[in-house]
Amino acid sequence: MTDTAAPAQRRWNLHRWANPGRFLRLADAVLPWLAGLTAALLAVGLVGALALSPPDYQQGMSVKIMYVHVPSAWLALFAYTTVAAASVVALVWRHPLADIAAHAASPVGAAFTFLALATGSLWGKPMWGAWWVWDARLTSMLVLFFLYLGHMALAGAFEDPARGRKAAAVLAIVGFVNVPIIKFSVDWWNTLHQTASVMRFDAPAIHVSMLWPLLVMGAGFTAFFATVVLVRMKAELLAVRERNLRALQLRGD
Repeated sequence: MTDTAAPAQRRWNLHRWANPGRFLRLADAVLPWLAGLTAALLAVGLVGALALSPPDYQQGMSVKIMYVHVPSAWLALFAYTTVAAASVVALVWRHPLADIAAHAASPVGAAFTFLALATGSLWGKPMWGAWWVWDARLTSMLVLFFLYLGHMALAGAFEDPARGRKAAAVLAIVGFVNVPIIKFSVDWWNTLHQTASVMRFDAPAIHVSMLWPLLVMGAGFTAFFATVVLVRMKAELLAVRERNLRALQLRGD
């Protein structure tokens, strides 16, 4: 194979997955299993978190908020990473499904970010004595929430949808700099927020009786995110197909 043929082959391998019909068939096959996995993981995680895990010796029963707060924060960062990566693919390779994926994931990520902020406030009131403090971790998470809102607003701010989605993609890519800031803010600055307890270079600083329900809840939230994004992508593709069919019918008339 020649040097010029190799890039063409890579482009073909990438764009063969841009076929909406192929994606819809794959989504129809995967969604029932993914939804079932989501329900099973969340059920096991909730039982482990609420019934089996012990109260913390300092935080008492308020530690149970962790089983929603921490996975929500994980998914807030994961969802934005997904949006930024999909935006790169959409801008560089003009992959239509990547553009749809970015805009399908953005509202879901915003919901997880809001949930992380809300549950953090519920935990912070008894622990810190305040619903909100301008802590580095909390402030950067609030910035992430506004980045999600900006991404969604830009996508619909232009009469030409293509221009809006391009502007939203640029914002998502530039805003990705906030993700490592959120992750390492507790290490770079003196903050009230505790340092990482699970994702550490050494062993997790959390007892296994609390760790396994937390990990199961994290897996359940991830499966839920994937399920909702697939559903939203499928709905968008079906809406585009319906609009195209109507346009063809109008031309025929």
